[in-house]
This record gives sequence, C-alpha cells and structure tokens, in this order.
Amino acid sequence: MRNRLLLLVPALVIAGAAAAQTADVEVSAAWARATPGKTETASAYLTLKSAAGDRLVALSTPVADKAGVHEMTMEGSVMRMRPVPALEVPAGKPVVLKPNGLHIMLSGLHQKIEAGQSFPLTLTFEKAGEREVSVLVEKAGAMGPAGHMGH
Repeated sequence: MRNRLLLLVPALVIAGAAAAQTADVEVSAAWARATPGKTETASAYLTLKSAAGDRLVALSTPVADKAGVHEMTMEGSVMRMRPVPALEVPAGKPVVLKPNGLHIMLSGLHQKIEAGQSFPLTLTFEKAGEREVSVLVEKAGAMGPAGHMGH
C-alpha cells in the first residue's frame, strides 16, 4: 500500500502541472494607437493562442473606465461595430485582434494615450484566469506593432 501511495503522489503532481500548462493562454503583440486631443475612446490589439482552448470573458485597464472586445463588420457599404460578450480562443488556433476587425474598445479614457508609452491591460480567461500584459502605444495611423506592421 505504501509503495502505491509513493507512486501516486508524483503522478498527481505531474497531472496537475500538465493541467496548468493546458489552461495557459499566450498573449503577444499587444499594441494600441495614440489618441488625439481629448478623445474618449481608443482601440487595442493583440494575438491570443491557447493549446487547450479558452474564452476571454473580461478586460480591464487603469487608463479607461471600460474595456471590452468589439467586432467590426461591413454590411453593404456600412461598417457596424458590436460588443462581443466572450471571445472564443480555439485550441491551437491564434485569434488576432487587429484594425477593422476584432479589437479591444477602451471607453472613458482617463488621459491621452501617447506614442512610445505603454499601459497595463488585464485579460480574464474562463480557464487560465487573469493575465496582465503591457500594451505598447504606436503612432496614430499605425496598422500594427513596430516591427510587425501589416500583420
């Protein structure tokens, strides 16, 4: 019996470590555009990847009152934007938030967001929990993070 317990403990530790790894979400290339004057909204972009799959269920940042995922779509010649309550991150498939598509909408900005600065953004996932990332601010017309323009 004692030998079985000695074998069981390492197996449980390994299983727990594997479960923690599968719940992890990789967040990369977090960036935003600088805002002009007294603008009260801004957008942020990033890439999410999860080996096991997860859902982004909440966002927050100290630079704005509210943060949430929005989707932009073209309906005929009209661009529409709608909030996305929870963003699916399928297993093994990157989800890219970028201009003119899925993006993070920041509303009620507390200050101007200036190029060259960065700000914290907390992402809350259903399985992986909270992750804080640093969002680099690019120039106002940027289409991607420095070194990755256009991707």
